[in-house]
Amino acid sequence: MKTRITLYTLASCLAFACAAPKETKVEEEAPKLSGNPIFEGWYADPEGIVFGDEYWVYPTFSAGYTDQLHFDAFSSKDLVTWEKHANILDTAAIKWARQAMWAPAAIEKDGKYYLFFSANDIQRPSRQGWDPNNDINHFGGLGVAVADSPGGPFKDHLGKPLLSEFYNDAQPIDQFVFKDTDGTYYMLYGGWSHCNIGKLNADFTGFEPWEDGELFHEITPEGYVEGPFVFIREGKYYFMWSEGGWTNTSYKVAYAMADTITGPWDRIDTILESDTTVAMGAGHNSVIQKPGSDDWYMVYHRRPIPNEGRDHRVTAIDVMEFNEDGTIKPIKMTFEGVEANPILE
Repeated sequence: MKTRITLYTLASCLAFACAAPKETKVEEEAPKLSGNPIFEGWYADPEGIVFGDEYWVYPTFSAGYTDQLHFDAFSSKDLVTWEKHANILDTAAIKWARQAMWAPAAIEKDGKYYLFFSANDIQRPSRQGWDPNNDINHFGGLGVAVADSPGGPFKDHLGKPLLSEFYNDAQPIDQFVFKDTDGTYYMLYGGWSHCNIGKLNADFTGFEPWEDGELFHEITPEGYVEGPFVFIREGKYYFMWSEGGWTNTSYKVAYAMADTITGPWDRIDTILESDTTVAMGAGHNSVIQKPGSDDWYMVYHRRPIPNEGRDHRVTAIDVMEFNEDGTIKPIKMTFEGVEANPILE
């Protein structure tokens, strides 16, 4: 029996063929990137930290000392889109702070959020350039404020500096607060090329003495200038700090590794520095780890090219990677920043 193909049959087949789904080439969407800087404005000394399912960055408002009198904060769900929390702390709340509030460091304890900071850039008679007629040099140092949420508003925790004295010739600036695996809270701080470590007491109103009765031990590594930061990865402690001059292109970040928070800290290498194709004066960094992962990020400030002012600094973020032996690969500064990486996926 022969099959008879009619015009109707042929038309039906063509109609079916036209109706059949066609293979389409799916173009991959370009990843969402943070870009650098990650938010607008002149901001420096950024401290990055995770609270809950959000990334937070607390920077210095980068301005002249007489104008550097408040802090803003920034939060993000994914490292790409940042929300500004304006004026979380200022001199209206910190009555003793009269100039130069900078280098905030945030931490959570028992449901409260604490913001540590430097203020007044205190000097002393032995320091070259100290002006005995300027009484602001007699009072200031490290302060601490407290709030019920990471976005503030923060209020003065003590009504006075937490630390205003000089120990081991370290200027009381650039504090960082670190919670160790045993629950002890440590403060690392210091300018003038000296770094101290002390143990905070339970309510963050002072310090517990070490076994030898001293409040602070010096742990200064070779090349240290300022800006200490510590984190733990795979059982190792990493200590980072800034070298060079914060007002120029010599600023950079170096690091050391140790088995304990107290060291000894032997300098390993420089991992962040100026790049004439991207930015200059990169330094005063912090580090963010995505919880439950081995994803790490360097948050830092840098100077755009061309740079037109001492306080023209911006906040950037780039990926931080490790070698097999745990050492840190040099950070590659970018304009692109990092890909979106939500904490809850």
